[in-house]
Amino acid sequence: MLKKNIINRSDMISCALCMDAPCSSACRAIDPAKALFGIWMDDQDVAALRLKADNPCVDCQTPCEAACVNSGRVPIRQIVCDLYDKVRPEAEIELPQDENRLVADLCGIPLENPFLLSSSVVASTYDMCARAFEAGWAGACFKTICSLDIHEASPRFSAIKGDNGSIIGFKNIEQLSDHSVAENMAIFRRLKKNYPNKFILASIMGQDEAEWGALAKLCEENGADAVELNFSCPNMQEDGLGSDIGQIPELVEKYTAAAKRSTTIPVLAKLTPNVASMNPAAEAALRGGADGIAAINTIKSIVGVNLYTYVSAPAVRGRSAVGGYSGTAVKPIALRFIAEMGQNPALKGMHISGMGGIETWRDALEFILMGAGSLQITTAVMQYGYRIIDDLKEGLNYYLAQMGIRSVKDIVGAGLASVSDTTDVLERDTILFPEFEIEKCNGCGRCVISCNDGGHQAIRFEGRIPKIDGSRCVGCHLCRLVCPQDAIHPARKRISRLSR
Repeated sequence: MLKKNIINRSDMISCALCMDAPCSSACRAIDPAKALFGIWMDDQDVAALRLKADNPCVDCQTPCEAACVNSGRVPIRQIVCDLYDKVRPEAEIELPQDENRLVADLCGIPLENPFLLSSSVVASTYDMCARAFEAGWAGACFKTICSLDIHEASPRFSAIKGDNGSIIGFKNIEQLSDHSVAENMAIFRRLKKNYPNKFILASIMGQDEAEWGALAKLCEENGADAVELNFSCPNMQEDGLGSDIGQIPELVEKYTAAAKRSTTIPVLAKLTPNVASMNPAAEAALRGGADGIAAINTIKSIVGVNLYTYVSAPAVRGRSAVGGYSGTAVKPIALRFIAEMGQNPALKGMHISGMGGIETWRDALEFILMGAGSLQITTAVMQYGYRIIDDLKEGLNYYLAQMGIRSVKDIVGAGLASVSDTTDVLERDTILFPEFEIEKCNGCGRCVISCNDGGHQAIRFEGRIPKIDGSRCVGCHLCRLVCPQDAIHPARKRISRLSR
């Protein structure tokens, strides 16, 4: 059974997640930095099981904490002891001995695991892709190849951060590859020669039918395993490119057909989320011969308006522009589009390569359950580096083994049956009350405030102990969401509205 985390990110909020972490250099017994990073990536069972059998921290003088760049602020010893004493005893299985469960495919072409770099700066040079492949990524969707003369703005990124300092939402005004087509083809040849088993997905953007076809053919000739058609970039200077295409199904069909006529390898249409529904464009791509869909690309956004200059971020010499929004904040929107296409009978059998806010293995699993057969990631890599692949693979592999699932392919779309695009299917005759774990409650009163001012005035304090008035509670569970102690959970039994 999946359980809630015993250790949370808030327990290590001061950890800098260092490169070549001094804490690990100072420790002769274990790799504390890897353990801390595993917790940060929502992978604490694996983090605990990766440690050596006996806890070396019991009588330790904590040289790791002394060496820490935030010395004295990260309780490394206590966190590691919690992994030994609290997390490891709760682990249901040992670490799997192989990663065979992770073997996936993209339009029938094998992938060693479902994880690819998405088309962006993280997959824009030979050296970057090579380092990612060495780290364990199954492949990369190379930054979009075009014949346009690309000159980027500076700066071109901005972000919204959470209380713990991590990036929640990320905005970019970046465009396509600034290498020539010839330079990118040379990179493809070199990558395929040195990493023949890694998947190369070539993202392309043409300006007319002839160019879409020519670029697709060129990518195949130089080693690409599949082509992704960029109908979704929101940052193009010229009209009629990127998301301008993705919003017009007739153009999606026309340019997909042009690419398909010129190549024998699979073709994916990368669609824009800047529409009410993605189905019309997806069905158009299918009519054009597409073998799969990639979604979602970034969402048009304005982020961070400066209250003194009145310019939104990123500001470029006093001006800014609408740009593409990504990161964990867009995951719910991405999942909605993935599910929409996964449930569309007209698209049955089409491969969906999902992206949009994937950071941890749990995020990845949600996309798989909504119908994605492969996964693409950028923003999390930009924030934490290629190293996240270890916890993505190990966390997902552990889950599959824990649940007795033999292959990740067996659960693609397994969650679609629970999703409806309307609320008229929901049962409304019973109430599921919240219950309090008083031993965890610290008496802060957040539940009372939220219920009084944002709910149904159903919680009161008795000596700083919360009590529910069942005659008022409607079971909305707002109190559960605001509780900082995670001290409120659903009751085990539903109550009929008529029996109250």
